[in-house]
This record gives sequence, structure tokens and C-alpha cells, in this order.
Amino acid sequence: MKFSVLICTYNRHEVLGRALEALINGTEEKPDEVVVVNGGDHRADQVVQRYLGKGVEVKLIKTANKNLAASRNIGMPHCTGDIIGMTDDDAEVFPDWVIRMKAAHQAHPEAGAVGGTIIAIDRRPLACRLAEKVTFPSWPLPRYIRTLPTVNLSYKAEIIRLIGAQDEEMWTGEDVDYNWRMIKAGYSVYFDPSICVYHNHPNTLRELWFKHFTYGRGYYLVRHKWADMYCIYPHDLRTTKGWLKLGNFAAATFYRPLFTSVGMRRFEDKLLGLPVLLVNELATRCGLINQYVRTKRGVLGR
Repeated sequence: MKFSVLICTYNRHEVLGRALEALINGTEEKPDEVVVVNGGDHRADQVVQRYLGKGVEVKLIKTANKNLAASRNIGMPHCTGDIIGMTDDDAEVFPDWVIRMKAAHQAHPEAGAVGGTIIAIDRRPLACRLAEKVTFPSWPLPRYIRTLPTVNLSYKAEIIRLIGAQDEEMWTGEDVDYNWRMIKAGYSVYFDPSICVYHNHPNTLRELWFKHFTYGRGYYLVRHKWADMYCIYPHDLRTTKGWLKLGNFAAATFYRPLFTSVGMRRFEDKLLGLPVLLVNELATRCGLINQYVRTKRGVLGR
């Protein structure tokens, strides 16, 4: 199977170089082509040009930056592989990434998308260790799940042709939206813990909280679009189930941080993680409420 990789970048040429080095020179089996969509300045162009003619076909696509969905829609038609892998400009794939992605797709024809574990490059900051638990969770065994982030994900090209373009109105949550559309078309999302990438997680608590505030906004955007989608809050309170879901939504603000912090390995993480994760849950819910108010006012953008 021909394997393409799509990377979208915006003014992060420093990390983009490390991402391309890991993907092109650090992999045991090379991808057949790498498509880089640059919505930023010329510095990323210069990084990409260093990898032209190095044994892997590298394509550089220039675009005006709008959002990730728009950049991916620009890049996907240039990907000619049977599998289209996606990763970010601030991620570094493991040496066996291509091999394991292809093997998982071959073993699971029912899976439209395959992804895996996302590991912090630097685990020293508390925020990075917590992000591994709540921003990029993983599971010890392979399983089918509802969605995975595109920092470590690949699609069968036939699925992309079937589903079509990503929704450019989704300035955040576009990957969740896309995976749900794929599930509604009858395909599954498969998680394999052995498929790994390193990633630059948020390394300050402020960055962690802001990211989850944004995730909260994206959560509402996607659920507002798909009323039949799995959801942590009720869409109405006309039934007993709706009120029970509302109660769980409120209670989860407290029990999720508790369960996560108890599961941390270090004692100091258990101790410090609880208040940090409580604020994190509140940030997510504030983002959700913020987007609810914006949507009611007709404001869907950033």
C-alpha cells in the first residue's frame, strides 16, 4: 500500500524541521510521499526545501492560513497514497510508525481510521504529564473508540473520498466531526497503543487550561451540529434521562479530576494534580458555555 503523510504548519518552522527529520530520515520504512501545507511565512518553506530530492517525494503547498480543516482540504487532494497519514508539525513519529500504521490497516479493513499513543517529548513539567492523561489519553490494549486526534492518525484514502472534505466552519473540533461522519458511514476508528508519536504537550498550566477551554468550545460546536452524537450534557431536560445526564455532567467536574489524579504515578502528581485538573474541568465547561452563548448570538468563529 502506498503511504502518504499530510502535515499542516503555521509559523512553527523550528519544530517542523524535527518533525520532518523523524518522518523522512528516522523511519525504518519511509513514507512514499510527504505533503506539507504551509499557511505561514517563508521559513517553513526553507525547512521543507532541505528534504527535497532525499529519496522521499516531498510536496510543498502554499496557502493562506484559515484553520486546520481548510489547510487539510488544500493538502488532501495532493496525497496519492492508499493510506493518508496525518501528524502535526510539533510531533515526531517513532521509527516504526509507517510499518505499524500499514499493518493495522491491513489487519482491520473495517477501520476507516487508525491511530495510537501520543507521548510528551518533555515529561518534566507537571502540565505535560497531566496532558498525557486528559488531553491525549491512551489505553494499554488495542480497541475501537469514537475518535482520535490527527496528530497520530491515518485514514484509508477510499474513506476520505467517501466522506469528502473536512468542515471548514469547524475552526476547532474538526477531527471529531470528521471521525463522526466516518462512523455514520459505517466505518470504525481503531486505536493501537504500539503506534506512537512524540508531541510537544502544553508545558505550562496556563497553556493546558487554555487548550481545554478551546476544546470545550469545540465540543459544543460539534454537538450543536450533530444532535445524535454521543454527548456529556443533555440536549433537553424533558426526560428523566436528561436530568440524570445533567447531574452526571455536574458531578463529573469533581470526580473526573479525582480519579485521574489518583491514577498518577508520582505522589506529588497525585497531590498537585487534583486542584490543577479541577481547574482544567472548569475551563472545559467554561469553554462549552462560552460557545453556547456565542452560537445563540450567531457567532461561530474564534
